[in-house]
Amino acid sequence: MTMKKTKYLFAVITFLMSFGCALFIANSMFGNILFGLRHDIILNKIQDGDMIFQTSQSKQCEAVRIATNSKFSHCGIIFIEKGKKYVLEAVQPVKYTPLETWITHGKDNHFVVTRLKNASVLLNAETLQKMKAYGETLNNKDYDLYFEWSDDKIYCSELIWKIYKNGAGIELCPLQKLKDFNLKDSRAQTILSERYGTKIPLEENVVAPSDLEQSKIVTTIIDTY
Repeated sequence: MTMKKTKYLFAVITFLMSFGCALFIANSMFGNILFGLRHDIILNKIQDGDMIFQTSQSKQCEAVRIATNSKFSHCGIIFIEKGKKYVLEAVQPVKYTPLETWITHGKDNHFVVTRLKNASVLLNAETLQKMKAYGETLNNKDYDLYFEWSDDKIYCSELIWKIYKNGAGIELCPLQKLKDFNLKDSRAQTILSERYGTKIPLEENVVAPSDLEQSKIVTTIIDTY
């Protein structure tokens, strides 16, 4: 091969490699920008008072998912303060978690957001303020491992139900009894045995994340599953 041909071939290879790298970088940047825009567009749909659901991966959350025959095992209510979105959630303890942080706690970052039908009418500024004020009375309370229907300790779906009931005068769904759930699965039985021994409060009022998500008076706004 002549020196001239060698130089020509080298120049072509260099050009192709440079072009390929540039194209890869451009595609990566475009992909990141596009994903970022998509992410922002999705989250911008969320409003004050919306409810958010996810599949958590703890042992207890798995038992909740099985007992309620649902993919959802954790939920929270979204409040906006000074332009920032937070999820008020009942973990240990009840607390406000930045929305984007909350999303990362779920399996594969998937989540569903629902909203009260006619929220633009029913959830005016005054009502939302009452809901937030009531939520503040529950903030920092311990998580309720026993799912008791009292305000001493709070679990996630109970938190949302009570904020709507006591802050807005709205019952999102009928309450159930513990005995109404699927308690035959061995994983659910293990949790029940750890919590209650042989004295399972089957008549206790309860509300599950799935009850709220399937409420007849809400509509789905976002579903990333």
